[in-house]
Amino acid sequence: MNIIIIEDEIKASKSLAAMITEIKPESKILAQIQSIEGAVSYFSENPQPDLLFMDVQLADGLCFEIFKEVKITAPVIFCTAFDEYSLEAFKANGIDYVVKPISKDNIVAAFKKVDEFKNFFQQSLVPNISGLLSKLSNPEGKKSFLVTKSHKYLTVSTENIAFFYIRNETTTIVTFDEQEYAIAQSMDHVHSLLAPNQFFRVNRQYLVNFTAVKETERYFARKLYVKLVIPTPDKLLINKEKIHDFLGWLENR
Repeated sequence: MNIIIIEDEIKASKSLAAMITEIKPESKILAQIQSIEGAVSYFSENPQPDLLFMDVQLADGLCFEIFKEVKITAPVIFCTAFDEYSLEAFKANGIDYVVKPISKDNIVAAFKKVDEFKNFFQQSLVPNISGLLSKLSNPEGKKSFLVTKSHKYLTVSTENIAFFYIRNETTTIVTFDEQEYAIAQSMDHVHSLLAPNQFFRVNRQYLVNFTAVKETERYFARKLYVKLVIPTPDKLLINKEKIHDFLGWLENR
């Protein structure tokens, strides 16, 4: 089986390649590509592999741009941090995904699915790929959260949530009308449920809605200071390592 890996993090790409070789020693890694530009160039000059492992978010944009430039007929296993609900269409149509951080068990399960659909893939029948890609590139995310207040259950619409933050080790919802609700889910889990184009994890404690961002300005030590339309208990600072991602999120939203 000829395989190509498209992953912008070199260490992650090498780790994935090592796991693939261990699990499928008969396979051959034809190329490890780090960018959209590199992938387009490769597929313009080389035949299709038997299988693709493709990171969704590459250094120069979303991997879906590759499909706009060149025809991909090989089955794809997407490597992504998106939640399972957003990818149900891919599961139903024979294209699998691996949720980061990637483990050996993830790869074993992915190859099992490839083997189960071997005949399907050999015929190069990947149905409705454009529709599936659209759903993955623009996942809708969770629509509401069930909360309790005064011994009553309430539903809070996600679009009415200005931000989530951690208070006393508990994830707390703050709405645009400044109501607060504590929820049982961890911040990491909440983050995985939300549409990535709508919410951004500015730091370990805060997850903010794009609609809530009022303005952003430079701060000391090469950080960014983010102001929301409603007050936050703490000053929202983004460290220099996340500035590029944050500004890209603002621009592409």
